[in-house]
Amino acid sequence: MENIKDHENLNQKKVLLRLDLNVPLKNGFITDETRIDKILPTINFLIEKKSKIIIISHIGRPKGKVNKDLSLKPICENLEKKTNKKIKLINDNIFKLKKEDLFLDERDQIIFLENIRFYKEEEENNHNFSKQLASLADIFVNDAFSCSHRAHASVNKITEFLPSFAGLQLQTEIDALKKVTSEIKKPITCIIGGSKVSSKIGIIKNLIPKFDNIIIVGGMANNIISHKGNCIGKSIKEKNCKVLVDEIFEISKNYSCVITYPEDVLVGKSMDDKSQIKELNQISDDDLILDIGPKTLNKIKHIIENSETVLWNGPAGYFENPNFANGSYEIAKEIIKKKSIYSVAGGGDTIAVLNQINALKDFNFISTAGGAFLEYLEGKELPGIKALN
Repeated sequence: MENIKDHENLNQKKVLLRLDLNVPLKNGFITDETRIDKILPTINFLIEKKSKIIIISHIGRPKGKVNKDLSLKPICENLEKKTNKKIKLINDNIFKLKKEDLFLDERDQIIFLENIRFYKEEEENNHNFSKQLASLADIFVNDAFSCSHRAHASVNKITEFLPSFAGLQLQTEIDALKKVTSEIKKPITCIIGGSKVSSKIGIIKNLIPKFDNIIIVGGMANNIISHKGNCIGKSIKEKNCKVLVDEIFEISKNYSCVITYPEDVLVGKSMDDKSQIKELNQISDDDLILDIGPKTLNKIKHIIENSETVLWNGPAGYFENPNFANGSYEIAKEIIKKKSIYSVAGGGDTIAVLNQINALKDFNFISTAGGAFLEYLEGKELPGIKALN
């Protein structure tokens, strides 16, 4: 895999730069800028080399339809301040764009194409769409590790049409994850949470042989709590998970991997409610499980204390409401407390938790990726990385 630093002459070259700027927005304002800050080294490197930069990115899941609430405009404005460069956002239909129509004003150095997921062809990994995107530039750079587990047009198929390179952040992510997988210190614990259940529950099965402990929290734990015969009220839960959950416990026995899940929880009647501690057999039909309880937290702290490597992906609860943020905050503080632990955290929500308690700098490595981070650890070949190779 070639790095963009390996390219000899980038002067005036049009560089199609795929970034993951899928930052959390609230009423059009960015609430967490970590993903933007992480890609600044690549942008500044290309600015220094006098390249013409065409940025491709996405926000949210517009499912191939234009959605003004998911415009990249706030990100353009944020990046303008950070780079001190005027940035144009191009709303024109990508299929009608021509290379010679871009950068007509020679002072322009950075342009943005509007949310790439406004086009259904992006997620279809469409040949013609990739070809059209490629026709706008001389070089392709993938600096979106967190999107590289998707076989989408702007990370995968596009490499068939342009000389393609890894960005600086993508290279850093891979180097750090290689370190975790090849120079690992045991015992190793993986804490896996968040609400995206289906994408992660299968991954857990494949991570079991590599880990001593897997701690399942957040929305994912509801599947196990329910599977063990408890009521989970109105809490989120994945359908048709019975076989997978059975397999997780079965495989864990074969590999001496201990699976830990909540034995008490914090519930509310709605997302903005106050929290109430409940044992698993006390949960009622109108309850929402929104955090782990104190017994569970103590158990997790004990596991962390006896670990040498900790990987964390996904919060323990609905941390957006401070009444349900304690589990996530306390897990973070416990990991930081033991200085000998090699700690890696990944995923947008996990980063948001760490930002709230100003703990990003206390982890050995922070990955902006969620799914890609886990799939890489699992040993899967990521379509975006395979395409660069």
